[in-house]
Parts: sequence; structure tokens; C-alpha cells
Amino acid sequence: MNGFMQNLVGLGDITDQVIATDLLISAKSGIKNYAFAITEAATPEVREVLNKQLHDAINLHSKISDYMVSNGYYYPADVNEQLQVDLQTADTALSLPNKQSQ
Repeated sequence: MNGFMQNLVGLGDITDQVIATDLLISAKSGIKNYAFAITEAATPEVREVLNKQLHDAINLHSKISDYMVSNGYYYPADVNEQLQVDLQTADTALSLPNKQSQ
């Protein structure tokens, strides 16, 4: 999203972080769901297809994680640093104008 649009919606630089975080959470959910589906698959052919999809989801998660780490949005190996990022994000979200009340 370009700077004009980010400022228009009142999110500034936080927009990329929010989108990346949402995508990362979705990728994690997909990984869990594929793993579960593999255990429930009735045929080897279905398990093979699901296994390929699982590996694709793991690769996507890796790419998203790398992007987030390189941009300072995600600290998977440093709980304290991640907590600071999460607290800053929460403070930013709470300080946004409430569009519903306007």
C-alpha cells in the first residue's frame, strides 16, 4: 500500500505489519489444518496431495517469517523483544480514531 493510502486510512507504517501478521497467522492455521487432514485422509493419493500442500504452506510461512524478521515486525527467538513489538502495536491500535463513532 502506498504512503498516501496508508495515511488516508490512518494506519501509516503499521499497515504492512498488520497485513504480514495476519498472513502469518493464516499460514500457521493452514499448516495445522493440513497436518490434521493428512491424519484423516482415506487414501494414499489424498495424503500425497495434502502432504504437498503442507510443504507449500510451510514454505510460505518461512517466507512470511523472514520478511517480518527482516522488517523488525517479528522476533520468534526473543520473547521480550516480541512482547515490546506487540505492546507497541496494541498501543497504536488503541490510539486510532474509532471510525464507527464518527
